[in-house]
Amino acid sequence: MVPNDRKYQTSHEWALTQDGLVVVGITDVAVEQLSDLVFVDLPKKGAKFKQGQSFGEIESVKAVSELIAPCDGEVVEVHEALSDDLDILKKDAFTAGWMIKLKPSDVSQLEGLLDGPSYDKHAASEAH
Repeated sequence: MVPNDRKYQTSHEWALTQDGLVVVGITDVAVEQLSDLVFVDLPKKGAKFKQGQSFGEIESVKAVSELIAPCDGEVVEVHEALSDDLDILKKDAFTAGWMIKLKPSDVSQLEGLLDGPSYDKHAASEAH
């Protein structure tokens, strides 16, 4: 079960509203599906994204997956340590494994995303 304090996308990103920012990462389900992570490409501070736009990529030995912005906003912080240590995602995808922090231009966009139980159902349906 995923934490219920944030919203989720069917593309396996999570979004947590915190101190006026939106913290974005990927779920443990995504980490598990990708398995052997080898590279992450995150945006630079100041980059602006629209909801649904790719803000980067994560690569495993199996596949490259786009990272999708959960809302419109500007990147105010990037988790630089992930580039050197992707094991952070395996250990703690929901806290230490955050990727970017966005200053949202429309935080209400998150209301259209999945809550924890709905995401769990979605992930379970994909696994079958």
